[in-house]
Amino acid sequence: MRYSIPDFGLDLSRDLFLIAGPCVIESREHLFFMASELKKIAGACRVPCVFKASYDKANRTSIKSFRGPGIREGLNLLHEVREKIGVPVLSDVHEPSHCEAAGKVLDILQIPAFLSRQTDLIVAAAQTGKIVNVKKGQFLAPWEMKNVVEKMREAGNERLLLNERGASFGYNNLVVDFRSFPIMQSFGCPVVFDVTHSLQLPGGQGQSSGGQPQYIPHLARAGVAAGVDGLFLEVHDNPEKAFSDGPNALNLSLLPALLDELIEIRKCLKKT
Repeated sequence: MRYSIPDFGLDLSRDLFLIAGPCVIESREHLFFMASELKKIAGACRVPCVFKASYDKANRTSIKSFRGPGIREGLNLLHEVREKIGVPVLSDVHEPSHCEAAGKVLDILQIPAFLSRQTDLIVAAAQTGKIVNVKKGQFLAPWEMKNVVEKMREAGNERLLLNERGASFGYNNLVVDFRSFPIMQSFGCPVVFDVTHSLQLPGGQGQSSGGQPQYIPHLARAGVAAGVDGLFLEVHDNPEKAFSDGPNALNLSLLPALLDELIEIRKCLKKT
């Protein structure tokens, strides 16, 4: 029950689960549309789904980039989505002072990769008692995430997800070491594979990040075959017009077929 979300009857430790949604809250209308569509698609595939959208993207490449509506309006919108659409919700927290308010709304608090070593932030998130999804920094080896696990547990929270999103590989490029999945699973935590951010080209467009979304199916299939516990996908109905991370997002229309493939791969693993 460590990874259960009782209000929605979900247990993220039972089978492959999905964390999906747009990178950032763009508008109330778009937020509700995406949450409704993702709930419908995941429900049809019988895949447990947590809806994600950031109320503030504090680590954008350019100071001119869209960041989102901010914590107060953003949490109010996510609360509405949770209650009216009926899906568990996840968003990023960037400062310890955000955690208490976020913990009253979110089912899962997420620590961004660049902040994965920030002890005060991890402890504050842990103290909410909610599930915490920590993205492994691009600068960390997978075995170094054991220190994050110890910080969470020392703060009294065992409800930790570890998230692989690639490691820096030269300038503006990331690469995924698939050995990281079993290494991080050995710490007793479910491991999530952030497929879409692993295909990001950080800062690759000068004042914004680029991406290689054509490889999303390949990495997703490989991750499930390697035994990950969950997948993280940034999904958008029109990636070319997304306010953030469009170049590495999965087009919403492609999600049903991809989930069908991933479910079949998961079934093969169960047989062995």
